[in-house]
Amino acid sequence: MRPRHALATLALSTLAACGGGGTAITTTPPTDTTTVPTVTWNLVWSDEFDGAAGASVDPARWSFDLGDGCTAGNCGWGNNEKEYYTNAPENASLDGQGHLAIVARPAVLNTTCYYGPCRYTSAKISTRGKLAAAPGRVEARIRIPRGQGLWPAFWMLGNDFPTVGWPASGELDIMENRGSTPNISSSAIHGPGYSGNTPFAHANSISPPATLADDYHVYAVQWDAVGASFYVDGTMHYVVLRSDIQRYGSSILDKPYYIILNLAVGGNFDGDPASDSILPATMLVDYVRVYTRSR
Repeated sequence: MRPRHALATLALSTLAACGGGGTAITTTPPTDTTTVPTVTWNLVWSDEFDGAAGASVDPARWSFDLGDGCTAGNCGWGNNEKEYYTNAPENASLDGQGHLAIVARPAVLNTTCYYGPCRYTSAKISTRGKLAAAPGRVEARIRIPRGQGLWPAFWMLGNDFPTVGWPASGELDIMENRGSTPNISSSAIHGPGYSGNTPFAHANSISPPATLADDYHVYAVQWDAVGASFYVDGTMHYVVLRSDIQRYGSSILDKPYYIILNLAVGGNFDGDPASDSILPATMLVDYVRVYTRSR
């Protein structure tokens, strides 16, 4: 739906360098279109966000992106977003109950953003420099906030970003939500020839009056060189095949990605908040888990 820029280039480790518990799950593979063969996935990396209330995320697993996203004159993280990302516990910390809380707040810091005095603070963390998830399965259990102008997201960028630039790096959006439509999430793929207003995007909804903010939901992607599939609570809602992608440009599926969690405020996706009464707004993450395919 749009480019979202990281801050620095770092060499990434592969899953082979990461410890894993070896826990297995069984799902439908992303390349399936006619039959449903059994696939077993082995857990190779996870963060369950256990720890004391107020503690920061594990620095061995996560890094923070900071600031208002101004790089090479392209500010607001490429989308005119209004948040200033910090690493303060007020914006990102463990809640002491096994969750990560990413909190968007009205800004109280004396900092100027690209558009003037900063209006909001929030947090954005990634596994850049810590983990590159090889083609496989990545999932997270998340409870999103609600409110027009909020933009919670769980997504990935190719580990060669920013060296090759965006969209050549590729982007897999596992979950995005417009705060004004709290019962709808979306998934998307961006790459060379199919970026920004990509043709590879799909919305998934739950029936009102229920909203995604009422409870936790598990959002996942499975991908390999042949295709990618996106899931909500174990149900596949979208499949994209390599052959579909190559109608527009080169495929970005057969590569590793690093994981990103953030809560943006304002900008092009859902507009700026009509009222700051929606703040503070909290995105709760129960866990993030990475699997590789064993068969």
